[in-house]
Amino acid sequence: PHRIARALRYFVLRKREKLPATVAVWLGHVPVAELGAWAGAVAYGIGLGLYRHELLKTDARTPFPLEGEDAVVELIHPQGAQPHLDLMAREWQLAKVMHHTFDLVNTPSNIKTPAWLAEQAEAAGRRAGFRVQVYDEQAIREMGLHALMAVGQGSAYPPRFIVMEYAPAQPRKKVALVGKGITFDTGGLSIKPAQSMHLMKSDMGGAAAVIGTLEAAALLRLPVHLVGIVPAAENAVDGKSLKPGDVIRSYSGKTIEVIDTDAEGRLVLADGLAWAVDHHQPDVLVDLATLTGSCIRALGTEAAGLFSPNDALADALAAAGMATGERLWRLPLWDEYMDYLKTDVADINNLGDKPMA
Repeated sequence: PHRIARALRYFVLRKREKLPATVAVWLGHVPVAELGAWAGAVAYGIGLGLYRHELLKTDARTPFPLEGEDAVVELIHPQGAQPHLDLMAREWQLAKVMHHTFDLVNTPSNIKTPAWLAEQAEAAGRRAGFRVQVYDEQAIREMGLHALMAVGQGSAYPPRFIVMEYAPAQPRKKVALVGKGITFDTGGLSIKPAQSMHLMKSDMGGAAAVIGTLEAAALLRLPVHLVGIVPAAENAVDGKSLKPGDVIRSYSGKTIEVIDTDAEGRLVLADGLAWAVDHHQPDVLVDLATLTGSCIRALGTEAAGLFSPNDALADALAAAGMATGERLWRLPLWDEYMDYLKTDVADINNLGDKPMA
């Protein structure tokens, strides 16, 4: 079904100006037992295809016919099969959550400061009914989130530490998600090339995914206790910026030698992960991040890299990825790699000294 969702997404994206307010999708070839999944995929794909990346255009926005209140999606299915309207409504709702998530990523960084990102998390909490607590720079210092403060110290926009929680009455498990929230990444003093730097407004994609996951879970009333953590900062160039060779502290108490200021995501994530374990003791802990272009060079854009020492969790995540079209490919976390991070001046460094890994 995820393939039909993807196909419909791209079809609607390209034809949405010409499509009428009523569209019909033939599902007569689908076995009755699978009809629910396919019906949901239809709604999800069409919903995603209606997303507009037009946040700041000043021209009047003309609604597409399928965006109107009178829009209808009809399923032509085997005689007597249930239409699964509840599943279609759920997937349509998820598509709308994805629209919010896309907007977070696509917003330019002169607007998308750490404080702005925190405000969007609060807005999502109000829409879906989950708790959000935002800590400002003074609180971050007092909490001992030193690595987060160090990454953001060169920016005119101070960091924020965003904590979200969805806690249903009888959850099956407690899961903590930590999303990298770098609202713009110049690379710091280890500055990036200019060619693609404008895309670094999206370096908070992990944070957007976590905010969207909390919103979706709360709207759907899923039976899982979710904690979402977003360490948000801007990695900027300034006289106060973090410098290569600096040694900083972290929430866990470990000291870190900064070899490359463009390896900043792992610094803010270190604080977020340690804080999540210390304060919430989750059954499962996952971080999400646009962490390194090396992963794209290894896998392309058709899969995300997956690192985990837990075989059962890795297998479950990979299976979920295959079922939803969000593929994951497991990469190694061998003990020998720890030797790459050894340094004479601190507990650990933030970039391995092996050029080939």
